[in-house]
Amino acid sequence: PYEYLDNNDIVGVDIDIANAIAKELGKELEVQNITFDGALLAVQQGKVDVALAGISVTDERKETMDFSIPYAQSKQVLVVKKDADIINGEEDIKADTKVGFQTGTTGMYYAEDTDCEAKGYTKYSQAALDLSNEKIDCIVMDELPAKEIVKANDSLVILEKELFTDEYAIAVKKGNQELLDKINPIIQKLIDDGKIDEYTLNHTKE
Repeated sequence: PYEYLDNNDIVGVDIDIANAIAKELGKELEVQNITFDGALLAVQQGKVDVALAGISVTDERKETMDFSIPYAQSKQVLVVKKDADIINGEEDIKADTKVGFQTGTTGMYYAEDTDCEAKGYTKYSQAALDLSNEKIDCIVMDELPAKEIVKANDSLVILEKELFTDEYAIAVKKGNQELLDKINPIIQKLIDDGKIDEYTLNHTKE
C-alpha cells in the first residue's frame, strides 16, 4: 500500500505524503519509479531529493543518509505457503531453509544475518510466485504489503507472530538538514491531523 501501480499511475501512502509535502512547500512533485535499493542509492547520490518507499530507519542506513521523523510503524512478518507445515515460526528457520526477501529491505538484513539460504527479489510479487511454487519456504516482509500479497494469493498465509517492528521515515541525502527542517513539521502535522492514517486506510481497503 505504500507505493504501487494503478493503471500505470504510481499511487500509495508514500505518494500521498509526498504530494502533501510538495503542496505545502509550493513545489511540483516528480515521482521516479525505481527499485527499492535503487531509491536508496539515488538519495545518497543526490539524484533525488527524498526517497519514500516504506523505508525502515536502521543504524546502518543512518551512516549513509539522514531521515525525517518517523511517520509509520510496520511489523516484519513471515509469509508461508498455507498447510505446508515447514515454517511455523522463526524457530523453524534452519540452515537449509530458503528465505525470500525484497533486495535492500530490512527483511534482507534479517535473512542475511540468519543461518538460512537467503534469496533476494526485486519485487515481493516475484517472491510470492516462487513461494507458491515451493521454490522458497517463506518470505520476510512488512505486514501491510504482506496482507496485500496474501489477499492476491489464496495459497499463502501470514504467520501470527511478528519478527520485529520497524519505523518508516523519509530518507534524504546525508547532511541535508535544511530539507529535513522543512519537511519534519509537515509530517508531524499530517500525523496530528490523522492524514497518514487516512492515506493508509484508503490504500488498504478490501
